[in-house]
Amino acid sequence: MRKNVRRALAQVCHRGRWAAGALAMAVLLAGCAETQLAVHSVKRIGGVQSQPAQVGNYKIGNPYEISGQWYYPAADYEYKETGIASWYGPKFHGKQTANGEIFDQYEVSAAHRTLPLPSVVRVTNLENGRSLKVRINDRGPFAHSRIIDMSRRAAQLLGFEKKGTAKVLVEVIEDESRQMAAIAQGKAAPEVTQAEQQTVSAAPRDTVETVRLDDGPITDSGEPTKSTIRLTPPSNNAPISQSAELTPLDGTAEDNVAVRVEPVSPSSIFVQAGAFSVYDNALNLRNRLYDMAPTKIEPVDVKGTTFYRVRLGPLNTVPEADILLERVIATGQNGAKVVVECADGAPQSSVSGC
Repeated sequence: MRKNVRRALAQVCHRGRWAAGALAMAVLLAGCAETQLAVHSVKRIGGVQSQPAQVGNYKIGNPYEISGQWYYPAADYEYKETGIASWYGPKFHGKQTANGEIFDQYEVSAAHRTLPLPSVVRVTNLENGRSLKVRINDRGPFAHSRIIDMSRRAAQLLGFEKKGTAKVLVEVIEDESRQMAAIAQGKAAPEVTQAEQQTVSAAPRDTVETVRLDDGPITDSGEPTKSTIRLTPPSNNAPISQSAELTPLDGTAEDNVAVRVEPVSPSSIFVQAGAFSVYDNALNLRNRLYDMAPTKIEPVDVKGTTFYRVRLGPLNTVPEADILLERVIATGQNGAKVVVECADGAPQSSVSGC
């Protein structure tokens, strides 16, 4: 009997040592996992509650080629471009993004071809004025005619989920992009300026704050999920409250992503065949493409250098632009793309757009 007791005690001690060792190994593996895929509690500035957000590996990457087009990833904190946005969702939900995060169609995120991963950009829908800060955590889209691929939730909030595409302005937010880059590299995050305080990590479920366009609030069709929108008229009138309907998404989404609506200038769709620092090169290309569509040469100053953009259009719809773009590419202009040009008088600050 005593031998049986001793044997039982020995087994318990052995199992205890094994459990302790297993626990230590689990802690060690958890530490390694955090190195590979950091999941931080990103604090929002200004007293807003902290939220957990994925912050994958920091990645810029080498130049790469897809379908005859070369892309050159770089940390460009002056990036600003107009073009066509698309969105992606169920097919990629739960799969790994280019920087090691897990894509969640219910969160606000996006894919970009050249910006560092992660980065933060502001995307403005030039068709309805909706504007949203978005975290870039994936590569794409690789259709010549698109400049950014939004998550399904981001497309919904910007008002083009059902339509599929939208004319957009994409602008990098330098301070928050640097902060994200530092966190992803395990460095101390620099301070974010008061101008851009909220870091995007997820999507709102109930409350959306916005300002009013002249033609009133924008609503989406579909099965309603009521979202309270605070409308601030452009005049000094007192704010009014009104509800808008958002198409619901299954799954969970976090709060505190701010959607705002701003006045936007009228804009048109063009196919940009190329941009040249030598006028004669632009003229030669224009003459080659003249029979395809109305064509113009448009000068633009970029950091003290004048470029001459060759553009075809304007075009009425994105499908029309897609067809014309393929025709231009077929002539050997692999760098051709669809761009959005703002109305006359709007600032032009890049080779790509207004």
